[in-house]
Amino acid sequence: MSQVEAREIVWLLMLIPFAVVLGIGTFFIYCAWRRANLLDSETSGGTFTTPSCFATVEQPGRWLAVKAVNPAVVQAALRLHHPTACSWEEGLAEARDDKLFISPPISGWILVVGSGLPEPAEDPDRCFHFLTALSRKLGHVQFFSVSRVVNYHGWVLLDKGQVYRAYAWAGETLWNQGPVTAAEKDLNMLCLEYASDRNPFSMREALSANSEKVNQLAARWSIDPAAIPTEMWRGRGIVGAFSHSKPH
Repeated sequence: MSQVEAREIVWLLMLIPFAVVLGIGTFFIYCAWRRANLLDSETSGGTFTTPSCFATVEQPGRWLAVKAVNPAVVQAALRLHHPTACSWEEGLAEARDDKLFISPPISGWILVVGSGLPEPAEDPDRCFHFLTALSRKLGHVQFFSVSRVVNYHGWVLLDKGQVYRAYAWAGETLWNQGPVTAAEKDLNMLCLEYASDRNPFSMREALSANSEKVNQLAARWSIDPAAIPTEMWRGRGIVGAFSHSKPH
């Protein structure tokens, strides 16, 4: 055997461990990729899941669900100033700085989103008067509020100006009216009485769970805005300035 041939054999022997390591690494990468695909398939039931309409827009902290099919009627009841027809994307982006976005109808419901809606944590009486006045005009109205940072939350169900169920918590129970609904019971939501002597710090997990279940309650009562797929962003809504806390 010549010196050149011997040198080539040595090089080949040195490459064998490298090839083995490379092959093992490739095999493990393939296994990880395959497992990830299987988990995704199991999670989605083997079908593609359409993203929520709030996938690219911050989910609202307060919203109304109105049993109606005409956004113009809702706009007139709210007395929005300078109403403008807009798409979902435009309306959700504008729903701040005392502006409200009124969605096109979705399965018989119209959503109203915006920072201009009253906040029970700031003034529960103002919220009560606003909602009852609006319900007298529009009939069936639902209100939801949630702040997951501090676990403040609230929900109200009204019809023709009458409150059938209301609950709001912000460090203490601010509003508790009407019998607890079946949906609240099914979701095991915590509703404390007025002047409850329970320590909020000891109930942090339960209060946090309440905040996480507000959207689920909305889905039971009417419609969950976070669960509306983008494929349903049809039609045009209305955006306008909102300077009154109480519809006249």
